[in-house]
Parts: sequence; structure tokens; C-alpha cells
Amino acid sequence: MCGRFVFYSDPQFLREQYGFDDARIEFRPQYNIAPTQQVMTVTNDGTRRAELMRWGLVPFWAKDLKIGHRMINAVGETLATKPAFRAAFKKRRCLILADGFFEWRKDGEIKIPIYIFPKSREPFAFAGLWENWKSPEGEDVRSCTILTTTPNELIQPIHNRMPVILPDDAAAEAWLFDDQSPDSLRGLLTPIADEFLVPTAVSTRVNSVDNDDPACLAEAEQETQGTLV
Repeated sequence: MCGRFVFYSDPQFLREQYGFDDARIEFRPQYNIAPTQQVMTVTNDGTRRAELMRWGLVPFWAKDLKIGHRMINAVGETLATKPAFRAAFKKRRCLILADGFFEWRKDGEIKIPIYIFPKSREPFAFAGLWENWKSPEGEDVRSCTILTTTPNELIQPIHNRMPVILPDDAAAEAWLFDDQSPDSLRGLLTPIADEFLVPTAVSTRVNSVDNDDPACLAEAEQETQGTLV
């Protein structure tokens, strides 16, 4: 799964890479993004548009926002059959922008936070789905979920799932296009190549969602790192 991630890159770089309009976005670097917080997404409703959405998908039929806590991730292999995701899979796909993500590797009774990021150090996009939910008071809440897949060999010793990372512009383009059929998109819901990512043990500062600064990415002391893979 993916329960925390990071997004701090200059929007100008991403604007050129993904070709979106973010005129209405007030950008703030985030180093420890947690569920229910606002995340940067890119949708395609005729033009590519960046917008902030609540992380944790709330289906249109939900009675309240609480269901979103359980839907921060969606299993890529079952999207077409799950009531919470199948409509969004057909019509409401998005990119969720990131610079890296965290997983916790068990070492006996200890959980070691691991920061996983591209070897290139460039930002990337998770494959995501989004929904619009209307509250009883009439408020529109747009929310999203990150898709997951089986882990590659690099991630497998750390966790039994990993987020779907779209490896290039072509994959991002295919994921956003509304005229793509679900069957044609399944090929994108696969683990990224091992050589794309680097895992690094980091400070336990990231364990608290109250901490949101570059220190969350500081490498752990050598004696606590152990063997990552």
C-alpha cells in the first residue's frame, strides 16, 4: 500500500512535463503527506487541469466522509469489480504527483521508515482515481485514491504491495485519456522496474504526521539502517 508520500518539486517543472493548467493552485511543499490531506492531482476534462483533492476516495453514494479513511489505496487487480472504484476506473482517472513515498520495514518488533524515490530524483505520477461527493450541506468534495499493484523485487522485502507509478509521459497520457477502455489500461497497472527506485532508511521523525519538513527525509543513523533488501 501507500500510506504516506512526499511532494515538494517546483510546479513549473511539472507544468512543462505534464502540460496542465494550475493557475488556481496555491502550492506548498509537503514532506509527510497523510490520508485526508490535500494532494496535487491532474485530471483531464477536455484540458489537463491541476487541482487539490482530499486523499482518501469518497464514493458519490457514501453517507459521510469517514469511508475515505479506508480508501486511500485501490487494488489495481480488482478495480473493474469493486463498487467503490469501477465507475471511476472508467471515467475519472487522474495523476497524483509525488517525489517519493514511505513504507515501514519490520525488523523484529521495530518498524523502520523507508523513503523510496526515483533514482533520477525527478518527480513522477501515481496512477489515481477520483470522485466528487456532495455533503448533506451541499458542499462538493473531490477526493482521490492511489492505485497499488504487486511489489517489484526491490520493494518485496519491505512491503507486499506498492503504488502504481506511471514511468513516463506516454503512460501518463494513456492513463488520463477518457477514450481508453479499462481492458487497454490494465497493462499500466504493473510494478515499476526495480532500477527506477532507490530505498533509504530515514529518520523516525516521519512517524508523526505532525512533522512535515525536509528533516523527514534525513537518512537514519548508520547503526539503525540495517539491510534494506
